[in-house]
Amino acid sequence: MTPETVIDIMRQALWLIVLLSAIIIGPGLVVGLIVSTFQAATQINEQTLSFLPRLLVTLLSIIVFGPWMLHQLMEHTERLITNIPYLIG
Repeated sequence: MTPETVIDIMRQALWLIVLLSAIIIGPGLVVGLIVSTFQAATQINEQTLSFLPRLLVTLLSIIVFGPWMLHQLMEHTERLITNIPYLIG
């Protein structure tokens, strides 16, 4: 196994991690920004007002995108396991 192969495998794995985490974190970030703007405009400083919508949107995004994320992880793992003989020898 050459260093280029290891770097390519790590690059693919890191890109998959970034993609899957962005799908979960992104909607919560947008909702948090909207709620923070609302709180700044109305001067309401309630902590639960910002936490609950972000939690719900994060859970909803996991429910909606969960099957696709699992498929991507399974596909990557299957590709790695299938290529073991070519990587070793």
